[in-house]
Amino acid sequence: MRPQERRERILELLRDSESGRLTVEELAERLKISQETARRDLAHLASGGLISKFHGGATLPQPSGEGPFRIRMAESLREKRAIARAAAALFRPGDTLLIDTGSTTIFFAEELARLSGLTVVTNSLTIAQTMARGRNDHHTFLIGGEYSDEAMENLGALAVRQISQFHAVHAVITVGAVEVEGVMDYTLEDAEIARAMISQVRQLTVIADSSKLDKAGLFRVCRLDAIDRLVTDARPRNPLSEALTAAGVELIVANRT
Repeated sequence: MRPQERRERILELLRDSESGRLTVEELAERLKISQETARRDLAHLASGGLISKFHGGATLPQPSGEGPFRIRMAESLREKRAIARAAAALFRPGDTLLIDTGSTTIFFAEELARLSGLTVVTNSLTIAQTMARGRNDHHTFLIGGEYSDEAMENLGALAVRQISQFHAVHAVITVGAVEVEGVMDYTLEDAEIARAMISQVRQLTVIADSSKLDKAGLFRVCRLDAIDRLVTDARPRNPLSEALTAAGVELIVANRT
């Protein structure tokens, strides 16, 4: 296993761990590597802010303690990983993507980083780091703006203005809710970022686990007919299913096994 693959696997193991922390001994045993190799990998990940080290092991970073985003990163892991794999398979070398901040898009970026020759524009520090530490032929742009530590993202009017300078083929966004009236989010700032990205692309892919289906959010991101593809882990029920079909949305149901 190459160093980058090992480090990606360490992040996966930490996210799958109930406690969000693992010792050097546990990592060495699970990955079939020496403890010294495990320590070097942890040091590399810690230098990029992807983990936090403690004596004898590591834990996932906690920018704002046990805040809402930290909780979302630990929810529906199997479903989000399946969605991430299915969504990443839709893209090819040379594609340009705008990607917003969310727990599902972070998993998506981990899968995307294994591809080659992509250009990614994002307001997520974690996604930018993930892409930059993937294959060395990716081009990664981090949108500036007011920094929010909870989700490690840049928001606000400056971020929206910077997004307007980019023209990409694809936008991949994750949302708080998908209903017959459209896709929604729970914060105005996140909805503004998503709307700005949608306005700068030709094709929109929404990725959302099935817990978001038939839910109502506070701020509309877009109507269903603005979506080209919805990647989720379970087929929606009516009337949402009928509304998606009527809007011409391609539905991709990821295999959770």
